[in-house]
Amino acid sequence: MQRVYLDHNATTPLLPAVIDRMMAVLREEFGNPSSVHHFGQQAKASLDEARTDVANLIGAEPSEVLFTSGGTEADNIAIRGAAEALEATGKRHLIASAIEHEAVLNTLKALAKRGWRTTLLPVGQSGIVSVDTLRNALTDDTAVVSVMHANNEIGTIQPIAELARAAHERGALFHTDAVQSAGKIPIGVKTLGVDMLSMSAHKFYGPKGVGALWIRRGLRVLPLLTGGRQERSRRAGTENVPGIVGMGVAARMAIAKMAEEGRRLAALRDRLEAGILRGVPGTAVNGSTEARVPNTTNISFDRVEAESLLIALDLEGVAVSTGSACSSGTLEPSHVLKAMGFNAHRAQNSIRFSLGAANTEAEVDRVIAVLPGIVEKLRSLTRAPARA
Repeated sequence: MQRVYLDHNATTPLLPAVIDRMMAVLREEFGNPSSVHHFGQQAKASLDEARTDVANLIGAEPSEVLFTSGGTEADNIAIRGAAEALEATGKRHLIASAIEHEAVLNTLKALAKRGWRTTLLPVGQSGIVSVDTLRNALTDDTAVVSVMHANNEIGTIQPIAELARAAHERGALFHTDAVQSAGKIPIGVKTLGVDMLSMSAHKFYGPKGVGALWIRRGLRVLPLLTGGRQERSRRAGTENVPGIVGMGVAARMAIAKMAEEGRRLAALRDRLEAGILRGVPGTAVNGSTEARVPNTTNISFDRVEAESLLIALDLEGVAVSTGSACSSGTLEPSHVLKAMGFNAHRAQNSIRFSLGAANTEAEVDRVIAVLPGIVEKLRSLTRAPARA
């Protein structure tokens, strides 16, 4: 069976060039980058090169890039570290959108238990956060606002520059989780006007277990880990040199191919989307079809349980998702779709299709061809649910 992978928002395969460079580091550059001898300085040079490559991906200075174990840790350092640094000022209010990744939402919940006041911004069915909604939520004691650049389930892109400007007008810091946009669309931290930005290597064909947090120069952020002076004393512990080097290679390659690949993926996504809407009755796209990353579409299938459809597609060799991979295994409806105002049925009958570098028109056409029969069969096995 020839399998089709349409779950690139969950993770991406390593690029051959990434594997080759990581293997060379694992074999030959085993030194500790904190050591002053040749082997340590060889590892440090590779670390510095990767830091420059990752900084170039987002239009930043290398010294402002902090390497982490992934997007979750980057989000935690940004929100906890900035909030705790401001705690003595009396600023104990945190804001995020209601459609954030759980790395942000659960961090706010944890801080709420320690006395911080939190506000979740609602979104409409476009999945876009309104600048006016943020302005109305901001107070003089707001410390940090965190709104993701692109949503992991529906792909919508937020007006980050306008949101950051509104936060700064009230003296709040602004963090954006760019895990789903870095490497897919152009990002400039100066253009966005943010104070902190999170990334994860495995979302753009780099290795798992490594990510980065950009922190604006001069911003005080307290570390989560205490120990040595690695990463400018902001993240203790010996750096994951092979992983970081792999992230650097992936970042460099993303810059080189981004414009062309973005156009190609958008055309494939539009072909897939149009084919599904045309061939399967009772389908609809969730979220804005204008402001979104080029590889993602989220489609609801009326009178079909998403988990059943996912399994049926997998049996046909097609890998898709019902939402965030970090939330898999739960029977709860998508918190993103619920926050957008959709009822529980629609929140439980939606599938995310996220395309990537290896996908072809032939694969898209195959999915378009097999879906109608699968959906028809599943609908024949279930009764129409009561409407909310």
